[in-house]
Amino acid sequence: MNSSEEEIATEIPGVIRVYKDGSVQRLIETDIVPPTTDPKTGVSSKDVTVIPEFNVSARLFLPKLANPTQKLPLLVYFYGGAFCVSSPFTRKYNSYLTALVAEANVIAVAVNYRKAPEHPIPTAYEDSRDALQWVVSHRKGDGPEPWLNHHANFERVFMGGESAGANVAHNLAIVAGSPDFGLNLELLGVALVHPYFWGSSPMGSETSNPSRKAIVDRLWPFLCPSNPDNDDPRVNPLAEDGPGLVGLGCRRVLVCVAQKDILKDRGWAYYESLGRSGWMGVVEIMETEGEDHGFHLYDLESEKAQDLIRRLSAFYNRDMPLIF
Repeated sequence: MNSSEEEIATEIPGVIRVYKDGSVQRLIETDIVPPTTDPKTGVSSKDVTVIPEFNVSARLFLPKLANPTQKLPLLVYFYGGAFCVSSPFTRKYNSYLTALVAEANVIAVAVNYRKAPEHPIPTAYEDSRDALQWVVSHRKGDGPEPWLNHHANFERVFMGGESAGANVAHNLAIVAGSPDFGLNLELLGVALVHPYFWGSSPMGSETSNPSRKAIVDRLWPFLCPSNPDNDDPRVNPLAEDGPGLVGLGCRRVLVCVAQKDILKDRGWAYYESLGRSGWMGVVEIMETEGEDHGFHLYDLESEKAQDLIRRLSAFYNRDMPLIF
């Protein structure tokens, strides 16, 4: 690395470093594991290209089938990583999705949207929207991917994600609620795990950790230079000039938060605001005591991680209650 490359323009400590010559160094989660069949659970995975013109891909996960014609709930999943690191192909997410698919007995499509800063916001949303449309193209059983044609139950479609991926899932649910989107499919539910929501005015306990708050304050301007405002409705869904929550395009929402997570209070505020917004659905929340952001991704065998996976499994498999 020459001297010009060593000059740092921007850095999110411990996550990503951008040099003045435009080169990018990702400091975490750069590993890739191949798709396979997991010997412990029988879950199979494979990689597919979903948007060829932009080389956007996804990893599909299929649980061990009770019979070859079995139809399963379908989860469209968005990974976390602050919109700028990681992918569904890392060991962390591959292992987590394998465990979740085995427990919930769902088929999952984990979308590898393109990352900032090379592809700033709104690229992640656009890639994810197009990937969702690709998934829906299998609704009549004649799409390009046999696993979806043969095994996906398009009457039980969910979206979910962690952190930035939960943010994507929320924003896609808002878009899906608009008739102009033309999704031609009713989403049954959305599960938001430790969602990345933020805002310019401090909330709850956010000020108790000034250094961590400062990092989160810098994140959205780094990701979205075209609108570097932490009250952009895409990152602050409760912003006064946003579309609100009443038009959320699904019937159920689960919000999962962690007690020590600086984003926890935003998750609670989202849950409470959705419940009183006039949205005609059912929202529930789960808080894990004593844990921090994304804890479950690093210790899948822990009891608290298992509790979270079981709660998600129940959410994906529960029948919709009647609403009068």
